[in-house]
Amino acid sequence: MAYVGIVLISHSPKVVEGTKEIIRQVNQDVAIELAGGTDDNEIGTSIDKIREAINHADEGSGVLLLYDIGSAKMNAEIAIEMAEGNNIKMAEAPIVEGAYVASVEAGMGKSIDEIITILEKNF
Repeated sequence: MAYVGIVLISHSPKVVEGTKEIIRQVNQDVAIELAGGTDDNEIGTSIDKIREAINHADEGSGVLLLYDIGSAKMNAEIAIEMAEGNNIKMAEAPIVEGAYVASVEAGMGKSIDEIITILEKNF
């Protein structure tokens, strides 16, 4: 079964690595890709890292992006515009809690729009 993939975007590689570690305690099936830090793994974000993560997370059921602050959202929007897929969306939810809930819902086979609705309702 193809699940909605998830991309975690943060200014810090450690934030997305830790978030993925938490998610993997309850869900091994959903694609979770990371775009943390700059291309040099410094604090910041990278459009190229986000685009690569989108490509790896896309299993055919869409890709949901969650981000931390500021320019992460702006770079995610740019990456979505540049992406080849057409079912790539951002969620407005706290990155750790939102990614956890999104991964559980994706693992239950929910669509990207259903997951976003659940996140909007809960956060």
